[in-house]
Amino acid sequence: MKKKVLLTPGPTPVPERALTRMAMPALHHRHSEFKKVLGEVREGLKYIFQTKGEVIIFASSGTGAMEAAVTNTLCKGDSVLVVQGGKFGERWGQICKAYGVVADILEVEWGKAVKVAEVAAKLKEKPYKALLVQATETSTAVRHPVKELAELVKGTDTLYIVDGVTGVGVFPLPFDELGIDVLVTGSQKALMLPPGLAFAALSEKAWKACDKSDLPKYYFNFKKELKNLGNNETAYTPAVSLLVGLHEVIKMYKEETLEKVFAENAKMAEACRAALVALGLKLFAPESPSEACTAAWTPANVDGAEVVKRIRDVYGYAIAGGQDQVKGKIIRIAHMGYISRYDLVACIAALEQTLNDLGFKVEPGKGVGAATAVLGK
Repeated sequence: MKKKVLLTPGPTPVPERALTRMAMPALHHRHSEFKKVLGEVREGLKYIFQTKGEVIIFASSGTGAMEAAVTNTLCKGDSVLVVQGGKFGERWGQICKAYGVVADILEVEWGKAVKVAEVAAKLKEKPYKALLVQATETSTAVRHPVKELAELVKGTDTLYIVDGVTGVGVFPLPFDELGIDVLVTGSQKALMLPPGLAFAALSEKAWKACDKSDLPKYYFNFKKELKNLGNNETAYTPAVSLLVGLHEVIKMYKEETLEKVFAENAKMAEACRAALVALGLKLFAPESPSEACTAAWTPANVDGAEVVKRIRDVYGYAIAGGQDQVKGKIIRIAHMGYISRYDLVACIAALEQTLNDLGFKVEPGKGVGAATAVLGK
């Protein structure tokens, strides 16, 4: 019987406080007791998204909110610019294609952040209805320059649509201040819940675009959900237990404050990078790393998939491997949400053991020492 610890970039661990709340008998979603919870969740989501506007809630993975961002604000035949530097950038393009939206793809090397100048040049080539990007490209652990990209489209007719699934609650993404038009996230990352909830904040410009959108939509309908949320209800049966858990998570965020959460995530990320470098691993995204997760190349003669399997099965620490072109070549370790400093330190110790087991000799404690040196600053 071994304890299993999640350090994957989604799902992440769920706090005991939230688990306890979710284990209580289910509430009926049309009764006053649940409406009170939902009302407080609505206000709490405004705090987390840093917006005065409503945050739409769906029972789905974050991809549901991504799809809704396209189908509710765009029209068939619209031209959009998609930043594609990993698997989730690809997803924006695939969703657009599925609905007849013309997506021009700005290819970015995996492990690199998009260059603002390149986006600016593309935006000058023709009028685009939207610019779509990730806050963190989770598959590569890259953080894109969300703030700088916002400046490119501010005051224009171009919508700025951001996948914040591995960004909201991780580092500052102040929705109103930055001028983002649609920002989406999911429950299983920094919001410290099981998968199953998706969220979207919309600007006034985005709501106006919703009035003109002609793409098909039924369940993922922003305007329908907005109308119902005004009465502390959802259009369809919500994920009641997850929302009750979210109610508790929001309390935790307010007790800690966003500023302290962001600072801790940054410190954990720095510690993880220092540890991996100390072990002789090369960072996959050294120039634009995310505070959500860190990626590193595995040694040339070590199978990354085997690292992920052994550290999980033998030592009880779940991390992630690479996808697509870097499958078996990189590992990814998360440090957001309900992952403590010493979850991270213990995971680094397990990684040291794992690498030694697989023939890549590292000095025991070297990575742990580098991580604790950062955490002790």
